[in-house]
Amino acid sequence: MNIKRRLRRSASFLLLASLLASCSKGHNNKGYSLEYWSSNNGGEIRFSEWVVGQWNGRQPEAKVKYQPVPEGQSSEEIILAAVVGKTTPDIYSNIWQGSVEFYSQAGILVPLDTLEGFMDFIQQRCSPETIREITSGDGHIYQVPWKVNPIMTIYNKGILASLKLDTLPLTYSAYLDAARQFRKDTDGDGYVDQWFGNTSVKLAWYQRLFNFYPLYLAASDGAPLIKDNRAAFNNEYAIGAFRFLQEVYKENYFSKEQQSAGQDLFVAEKIATKFTGPWEIQYLEKYKGDQMDYGFFSMPVPDGHSGPVYTYCDPKSIVVFNTCRDPQLAFEFIRTMVDREGDLLFLETTYQLPRRQGIDSIPEFRDFFAANPRLQVFAQQAKHIRGVDNCEVLTEVFDIISQEYEACVLYQVKTPEQAIADAEQAVNVLLRVKD
Repeated sequence: MNIKRRLRRSASFLLLASLLASCSKGHNNKGYSLEYWSSNNGGEIRFSEWVVGQWNGRQPEAKVKYQPVPEGQSSEEIILAAVVGKTTPDIYSNIWQGSVEFYSQAGILVPLDTLEGFMDFIQQRCSPETIREITSGDGHIYQVPWKVNPIMTIYNKGILASLKLDTLPLTYSAYLDAARQFRKDTDGDGYVDQWFGNTSVKLAWYQRLFNFYPLYLAASDGAPLIKDNRAAFNNEYAIGAFRFLQEVYKENYFSKEQQSAGQDLFVAEKIATKFTGPWEIQYLEKYKGDQMDYGFFSMPVPDGHSGPVYTYCDPKSIVVFNTCRDPQLAFEFIRTMVDREGDLLFLETTYQLPRRQGIDSIPEFRDFFAANPRLQVFAQQAKHIRGVDNCEVLTEVFDIISQEYEACVLYQVKTPEQAIADAEQAVNVLLRVKD
């Protein structure tokens, strides 16, 4: 699927492209050598302003112009529109790892491994496992892995203590047994209003990144969904994850309520667990009751599982667009942005983890993690994480899985075996006919 075909899905993309093209000064910004966009998350804006200020103070002849990504329905929509309108920044630091193959195959990104010093830099920062994961199908590397938010299971310690459990059960059967004990109709109206867990029932493709996919990675020791340009997920791990999720809804162990601004079921202590990332810590410290205590644990795994438990890490990367006039300078700026000083400030400002090997044992980070033990749990989990496969139609792959998730998990009109087989067939058709 090419850029224009993806954009034609919505007229709003093309409108955005024309607006960006008409109002952006692009690379004609007098006095600036590079333009850098970050996400519009408050913590990342503060971090980016510091990084750019430090750079501009040291490099007055090569100043960076900074702005958060313009407002829109999603940052992906804005970047797609900027590509069409030829108003992309030189550097963008919030690209989802799963989008990189799409953009690289379209010839829009700079192959960073062709820049001086890049391979030494990436080998020091990232594990060989991560480097293999980010290497595109053509053998080049188009991204700097920047940040991760590993998905784990949060649990209410008080609720588990009431079930005579010291910590969250690890296996599917033990988790389901605890769920059976906790599920209740507390007001006697005949409807369950206290559930063991909650995860999104929305069918948007990206929601499967936060329930099915981390469960699949946990069960399979981090196996791929796509391998050799074919679906590789019709196996016991995907089937087991669908069956586990089907069971929690069939037995009413999980709420199907959508979380709203007015009610958070975990804060209200109506659910005991949910799948989430480290962003939950700052949120809970602001909104939870004084008596609530909570912890984080691995994703549930099949009975009999042994060894480390992998999970999805929600990875975001930094890329350089091919509209950049000086890619080497862009890389030098990125390198200063993600040095140890920069990564520590990023941790302190955003509570997100830099994707750096051995993060839980780096001396510069030791005091931070000692003061933030809940976040240290995620740093330890970061030893066993996966991003996504290099596939230019990965969003369509997850969309297919999400449709089968609806049929099997939410409505129970298909068995897990049939749903996964149907997803495999549809994905293989997609991969054969991609243009």
